[in-house]
Amino acid sequence: MARGEEPLLVQRPSSEHSSIAAEEEEALLTGERTTRNPKYGRAFWREVGLFAWATIATAGIIILAVVYQKQQQTARRHDDTPAPSGKRNLIFMVSDGMGPTGLSLTRSFRQYEHGLPWGDKLVLDGHLIGQSRTRSTSSLVTDSAAGATAFSCGLKSYNGAISVLPDHSPCGTVLEAAKKAGYMTGLVVTTRITDATPACFAAHVNMREEEDRIAEQMVGYHPLGRVVDLMLGAGRCHFLPNGTRGSCRADDKDVVTMAKENGFNYVDSRAGFDGLKLGSAVELPLLGLFAEYDIPFEIDRRFEDETYPALDEMTKTAMKALAEATRDNDKGFFLMIEGSRIDDAGHANDPAAQVHEVLAYDKAFSSVLEFLEKNSVPGVMISTSDHETGGLSAAKQLHTTYPDYLWYPGALGNASHSSEHLARQYFTHLRSLPQHGAHSSTSDDVRAYLTDLLATGLGVHDATSEEMQILLNHPEISFYTFADIISRRSQTGWSTHGHSAVDVNIYASDARAAKALAGNHENTEVGEFLARWLDVDVGAVTKELREKGVAFDTVGEGGERESWM
Repeated sequence: MARGEEPLLVQRPSSEHSSIAAEEEEALLTGERTTRNPKYGRAFWREVGLFAWATIATAGIIILAVVYQKQQQTARRHDDTPAPSGKRNLIFMVSDGMGPTGLSLTRSFRQYEHGLPWGDKLVLDGHLIGQSRTRSTSSLVTDSAAGATAFSCGLKSYNGAISVLPDHSPCGTVLEAAKKAGYMTGLVVTTRITDATPACFAAHVNMREEEDRIAEQMVGYHPLGRVVDLMLGAGRCHFLPNGTRGSCRADDKDVVTMAKENGFNYVDSRAGFDGLKLGSAVELPLLGLFAEYDIPFEIDRRFEDETYPALDEMTKTAMKALAEATRDNDKGFFLMIEGSRIDDAGHANDPAAQVHEVLAYDKAFSSVLEFLEKNSVPGVMISTSDHETGGLSAAKQLHTTYPDYLWYPGALGNASHSSEHLARQYFTHLRSLPQHGAHSSTSDDVRAYLTDLLATGLGVHDATSEEMQILLNHPEISFYTFADIISRRSQTGWSTHGHSAVDVNIYASDARAAKALAGNHENTEVGEFLARWLDVDVGAVTKELREKGVAFDTVGEGGERESWM
C-alpha cells in the first residue's frame, strides 16, 4: 500500500504519542500506575527562561518606581530653595477654620459689595501654592489643638492636645526652638491668647481646656522659662484672680502680676494699645490683653473701634516691634498671627460674620506682604488653616423640589451685626423685662423688639411666623436662630456646627522660597518647613522639656505626683 494510502489510524511506533499510548495500555492491563519523566526540549526551557526574565524585570521596574516615587516625595519635602544663611524672619499665619469655600464666599461678597468685576480677587488668591490634609491621630476630623500641634511640633497628636504627644509627653515647638536659638518671638490673635492655636506654640498641657495653666506657662512659669517676647490678643479673664471682676479663673492666682514679675509690660485697653504707636513705642516683653474673653467679630468690632484693636493693627504693631528689637541682632524673629474668629463664625454658621472675618484676615495678610517687601531682612510668610469649620457651602437647598442655582451675597451685605451680637442684645432686653416668654403678658412687646432687631441687625423684614416663634420660645438658641435666618436669605449652606475633614489651602509670600509646600501635604509638613527654614532644632527642645519638666511636677494632697502639664 502506498504511503499516501495508509489508514489514518495506522500505528506509528516511532512517534512519542504511540510510546505513551503503549505505556498507558500496559498500565491498564497490569493495574500498576505508570510513572513517566517527560523530557522537555530546548524550546520549553527557552520559554521558561523568557517568562522568568520577564517576571524579574517587571518586579525590578516596580521596585525602581517605588524607590523613585519615595525619592521624589522626599525631594519635594526637602529640596526647597535654601533658607538664607544669615539673619531671617519668619511669619506664620493661621486662618483658623477657613476652608476653600470661605474664600469663594468672601470673594463673591466683596465683588458684590463694591461693584467689582468678576475677575477681582482677594490678596490671598494670588499667593495660593498648595493644600494641607488635616487629620489628627484620634480622628479624621481634627480640632484646633491637634492641628496647631502639627504646626508647632511637626508631629501628629490627638484632639485636645496642646503640644503633647499621644503618650502625653511634651514635644518641643518651633517657637521655643526659635527662642532658644536667639530669635525674638511673638503671638497675635483675636481670641483668647490661651486658646488652642497660640497655646500650642508656647505651652504644653494634656487638654486644651486647661487655660488657667496655659496662662501661667505663657508668661514664663514653664520648664524653659519665658519663651514669648510679645503677645497681643484677648482672654484677660484667665489672667485675673478668682473673685475679681472679669475673672474666669478657678483659683486666686494673679497671672498679670506674675507676668510683670517676669519682666512683662502689660496693656489692657485701647488707650494702652494706641500708646504702642503701631510698634514704634513698644518695650519687650509685652503682654496685651484687650478683652475679657474674645475680641468681637469684625462685623461688630468696626462699631467699637474705640474699644478693641483690629487684627491688622495688632499685626503691624507686632512686626514693627519685633523688627526694631532685632535690628542689631544676628537673629531675626518668629511671629505667629491667627485670624482666630473665622472659626467661631463657622461654629455659629454665621455667613455675615464669616465674610467680614476673612476680609480682616486678608487685610492683615496684605500688611505682612508689604512689611516683608520693605524690610531689609530676608523673610517669608506661610499661611494656612488648621481645619475647616461648619462644612460651609455657597449654596443651600430650601425646599424638597429641585433647587435653583442661586446664592445671594447681597443678603450678607444687609447684615450690620453678627448673630452673636444680636443674641447678646436679645438677652439684655429679656433681662430688663419683669417676665418674658411666648405666653407672657410681654410677649407682644418681645415680638415687636425682635421684629426691629431683625430689621436693623440683619436687614430682614420677612421673618416667618415659624422663625419668630422659635426666637420667642427658645431664646437660649437665638445665637443659632439668627444665623440660620441670614443663611437662608443668602442661601448659604452648612453641614455642621463643628469642624470638617476638608483639605485647607496653603499660601506663601514667596512661592519659590516655599517650594517644598507646593502641592498637597500633611499638616505636619508645614511644621517641618517652619523649623527647617529657621534652621532650629525642635528635637533638642523636646529633650530639654522632658529633662527639666520633672522639676516642675508637683505633689498632690494625697502625696501623688502631678505632672506640670
